[in-house]
Amino acid sequence: NIVEVEAVGEAIKRALSRSGSRLKQAAAAVAGSTVITKVIPMQANLDGDELEDQVQVEAAQYIPFPIDEVSLDFEVLGSVKDNPEMVQVLLAASRTENVEVRQSALELGGLTAKVVDVEAFAMENAFKLIADQLSVPKDALVALVDVGATMTTLNVLRNQRSIYSREQVFGGKQLTDEIMRRYGLSYEEAGLAKRQGGLPESYEIEVLEPFKEAMVQQIGRLLQFFYAGSEFNRVDQIVLAGGCASIAGIAEMIEEQLGVLTVVANPLANMSLSSRV
Repeated sequence: NIVEVEAVGEAIKRALSRSGSRLKQAAAAVAGSTVITKVIPMQANLDGDELEDQVQVEAAQYIPFPIDEVSLDFEVLGSVKDNPEMVQVLLAASRTENVEVRQSALELGGLTAKVVDVEAFAMENAFKLIADQLSVPKDALVALVDVGATMTTLNVLRNQRSIYSREQVFGGKQLTDEIMRRYGLSYEEAGLAKRQGGLPESYEIEVLEPFKEAMVQQIGRLLQFFYAGSEFNRVDQIVLAGGCASIAGIAEMIEEQLGVLTVVANPLANMSLSSRV
């Protein structure tokens, strides 16, 4: 979760200033570990208000907190198989403090939260932007692996729907911290050197390669958790996302060591750009 709201707000403000963006609305997401999700059957003939009232009643059975301390939303997924009078409703809830801390960080950065999503659902939606870049059929098992600064998230999808999600503490900050420790740099200097170069020749062998090996091991471990708790024993393709996906050669290393076709996600490939960009 966000611990230093002011620091995050300042970082957002700096990023906006450097980008020159005039946008005032933003989307954020809460981590899956802080969210309770449940698919519940409900009557198909309920109108919008009736459905919302019934969801509130049903939610109280599954949420271990007072309902007035929770932010929740729902989505109708479709009819219940073999029972057209019922629909499947996806309920998602998180403590309101988890939502408000993200809203506060955005506000300190000069933005207004338009949407607060769930990370796993946001990744599922983003996956649709890269589906045509994959070399496997639509019903294949695809492991979307997001390696961020401090967390690595595995989201396994089939038919563009998430069927499994798991988080693990591991990310690019560990590489940055090692660069700081080994070369006596500040956090900002280490982050810049990591992206732009300028580190000693020993960096590749002594620092970067061990980190890449650790990254492969972490992804392999996440996949093993998935295999152990499901009917599957392999995925058809791995899609890398997050800052660490840009590390040179990491996709090839993962593919070689885990034996699974691996690509780096490019969600901007089909995006139209202004002539000024």
